[in-house]
Amino acid sequence: MFKKLSQIWKIKDLRNSILFVMGMLVIFRVIAHIPIPGVAAAGLKQVFSSNQILGLLNIFSGGTMENFSVAMLGIAPYITASIIFQLLAMVVPYLEELSKEGEYGRQKINQWTRLLTIPLAFFQSFAMISLLKRSVPDLFSDFGAWEMITAMVTITAGTIFLMWLGELISEKHVGNGISLLIFAGIISGLPTAVGSILYTYDQSQIINMLIFAVIAIVTIVGVVVITEGQRNIPVSYARRIRGNKMYGGVDTHLPLRVNQAGVIPIIFAISIILLPSMVAQMLVGVKTAWLAAAAQWIIQLFENQLFYGIIYFVLVVVFTYFYTAIIFHPDQIAENLQKQGGFVPGIRPGRPTAEYLQKVVTRIVFTGALFLGVIAVLPLITAQITDTQNLVVGGTSLLIVVSVVIETVNQINGQLSMRDYEEI
Repeated sequence: MFKKLSQIWKIKDLRNSILFVMGMLVIFRVIAHIPIPGVAAAGLKQVFSSNQILGLLNIFSGGTMENFSVAMLGIAPYITASIIFQLLAMVVPYLEELSKEGEYGRQKINQWTRLLTIPLAFFQSFAMISLLKRSVPDLFSDFGAWEMITAMVTITAGTIFLMWLGELISEKHVGNGISLLIFAGIISGLPTAVGSILYTYDQSQIINMLIFAVIAIVTIVGVVVITEGQRNIPVSYARRIRGNKMYGGVDTHLPLRVNQAGVIPIIFAISIILLPSMVAQMLVGVKTAWLAAAAQWIIQLFENQLFYGIIYFVLVVVFTYFYTAIIFHPDQIAENLQKQGGFVPGIRPGRPTAEYLQKVVTRIVFTGALFLGVIAVLPLITAQITDTQNLVVGGTSLLIVVSVVIETVNQINGQLSMRDYEEI
């Protein structure tokens, strides 16, 4: 490991990229502790610690919500906008064609995603403030219309700033910027969580702590296995003669990962599953009787751990398939292989190769999606056994942390390998 760190440090541009990313994460943590004036943020911490939905929202914002920070929404509106455009690209022909136009199409869709983030952040800031005002009305007694508008504009600006930081980080190719921001937010709360456990230490909780340790180990091992696992498709290149020289005749393989989507399905699933409860919390106090009753029913439905766990599991599995379909294009791979004189032994080049690759990916992704879904809901099952909600938050956080670390390490190793190849 020390040899690898030494190698990274000696490569100037890679070292500067890592230091740049670390600096951006420090800026993010500074922004996370700048509160919006007019609210006693200290009184919000008890609310977030006692509410599972708000607790999960607070985790994915990096603790910015309980601080009532200028970046209290984190990058949630940007994630929502990304989900919307990825869904639209599957049903709108123009967007589908644009997504296939390479770098130009990707930049165009990214620009529209940024623009959509602004109204989404403005709306979500209003929804969150309204939700908190209903949860702790005493803390917002002096929060009038002007204060509300000022806070919404400030929160929207904070979200756009974090979106910009995330894109700057991604450009350095040492990790996904959005994932690293979520990672930094989760890690920043670790010292406080450990200190709280030690402060409230009770011998009667030893069994729960041991169960949590086992769950943590199983989660880490499981995420590593499904992230690093891959199916190697054999590929042969035909011999070609040009003049007096012979080219090709090489046997290699095409690696297909079990979980090509990484941590994105978890982030998508959490973003979607929290939305109905947030909207219902806003509507529960309306004067229309049927609307208030429907909102209350939705709140009670999502408080049911069985229903919550099933929906969470299904969403993780569905989004794993969904995101894999977006990033993996068997038609393009088959076409590139055919152009380069490569073929899968026993499979005809072209369309049959694309169908074969799609069939293999569908099978291996099923295993990865199922395993990822089980790991995601495992803390929920354990929480029912131990009668504590801490494991729910801890397990979900651990799942994301491990996945982001693996993704970042793989990107750094990829840059090291690329530089070794260039030296040769």
